[in-house]
Amino acid sequence: MAANAVVSSKFQKFMNHPAGPKTVHFWAPVMKWGLVIAGLSDLKRPPESLSVSQTVALTATGLIWSRYSTQIIPVNYTLLSVNLFVAGTGLTQMYRIWNYRRSLNSSPIAPNESVVIEKSSSQHK
Repeated sequence: MAANAVVSSKFQKFMNHPAGPKTVHFWAPVMKWGLVIAGLSDLKRPPESLSVSQTVALTATGLIWSRYSTQIIPVNYTLLSVNLFVAGTGLTQMYRIWNYRRSLNSSPIAPNESVVIEKSSSQHK
């Protein structure tokens, strides 16, 4: 019986917390995990199809809100965690875009240039 009282007490404390499930401070970060899932699914997309402005906005949002979540009272660790993941996925995508563009610049073949392979003269005889 004492164990049930402890569990019940902890559950009540969780439910009534200022950042608990009865508040927007809980549900906003929960819904924001959708951005993380979208960012992770974009890892399958080729880097040339990623939007730089969207990726910068995603990264900036994650970084700004991570800082904000540590300054509000009560400190919202749920908001902090989701925004760190948002920033992380944004930074990963920014790296992929940068790496792709860098590889284009170092490539001896321009991206719109086609490669023609000629057959040697010995094969025509």
